[in-house]
Amino acid sequence: MNFLIRLLIASIAAFATAYLLPGVHIDHFTTAIWLALVLALLNGILRPVLILLTLPITVFTLGLFLLVINAFIILLAEHVIRGFRVDGFWWALLFSIVMSLVSSFMERLGRRTQAEN
Repeated sequence: MNFLIRLLIASIAAFATAYLLPGVHIDHFTTAIWLALVLALLNGILRPVLILLTLPITVFTLGLFLLVINAFIILLAEHVIRGFRVDGFWWALLFSIVMSLVSSFMERLGRRTQAEN
């Protein structure tokens, strides 16, 4: 159940982020759900491999290269999902940063609401 809630939060965050950024386009909310699912799979399977392969440059850049890996995963997801378009690397980078901030805010808000009940 926790996975479904996190998937829904990520979908809402992706849809809201695409609404805020003119260089990112999501056609429908169902596309945002598919995007959240594909990003979860790519982050679970491909991201650890990329981090391991790029460990020297990640250490050299003090972890900033992880942002490049995130943008690459967004661009990869663009090729997998119809109805999701990104207008370039810099928009993918900005999308990954803003989406992580929005989803983090929404998860904190959800935890605060649960604690009050």
